[in-house]
Amino acid sequence: MSDLAARLRRLRGQAGAAGGAAMVAASTAPLPPDLARLLAVRRATPVRQSPRTIAPTGLGRELAPGLWLAEEATDWPSMPLPFDASFAKVPGQIDPADVLFLDTETTGLAGGTGTRAFMIGVARWAGRRFLLSQLTITTLAGELAMLEQLRAWLTPATVLATYNGKSYDAPLLTTRFRLERMASPLQGLRHIDLLHAVRRRWRAHWPNCKLATVERQLLGVVREDDLPGAQAPAAWLRFLRAGDPVDLYRVLQHNAQDLRSLAGVLSHMVALDPLASGFTPCGGVLGHLSDN
Repeated sequence: MSDLAARLRRLRGQAGAAGGAAMVAASTAPLPPDLARLLAVRRATPVRQSPRTIAPTGLGRELAPGLWLAEEATDWPSMPLPFDASFAKVPGQIDPADVLFLDTETTGLAGGTGTRAFMIGVARWAGRRFLLSQLTITTLAGELAMLEQLRAWLTPATVLATYNGKSYDAPLLTTRFRLERMASPLQGLRHIDLLHAVRRRWRAHWPNCKLATVERQLLGVVREDDLPGAQAPAAWLRFLRAGDPVDLYRVLQHNAQDLRSLAGVLSHMVALDPLASGFTPCGGVLGHLSDN
């Protein structure tokens, strides 16, 4: 009886091995062409690898994952002294060391919660030095670290200087702080919005009061090979999708020139104000974009 049981077990094992081999063969054998067409069978295509992103070292150094900082220092033609900003309807004497020039590059111009700043540029005077710092995020996750760094640069004594910042940059950044459940450090700061001061003085004389027009009229700045601000969102998206940083570097240059021009326009406006002192109009430090 035991011999019979052993033979049965051996036969079952052989049958199982043969069946398994047959199943493997059947699963790997190609279907007849007619049946394949009927079932719409397609060969599996290899998964496409996304383009490798180049480390954007042209954006400076990486402060945190997805957040880059570019810094630059240049000489300013004359020592900025305390000044009066009544031309911009900002009360009190202002220490130049408290002025923070601010300009953002964003994912769109419509505003709202869907728009974010992917680049924040700031600049300040330190004696006769003009210090420029630019933050760029290369991943969406880098936004929180960017906002925290901006907050670290602000104090209650900070005086913001922007061009249309009261209507655009400051509200947009305030919204981003709130979405990150952070109190906005921009609230309550004195704010020199140069657009409004320029409009009051020159809107009847110039075709428009865009920053590019003001640069030409007041500072003699001519931008060469400048990437228009309207193309900045596409440059950032192109980097995210394809890893191509070339136009993103041009956005960085555009933003840097905006900051230099803000400082030049403020210097010019202060020099024209009879109540102000210590400034002279200057354009040499601003240069041409192609020289930077």
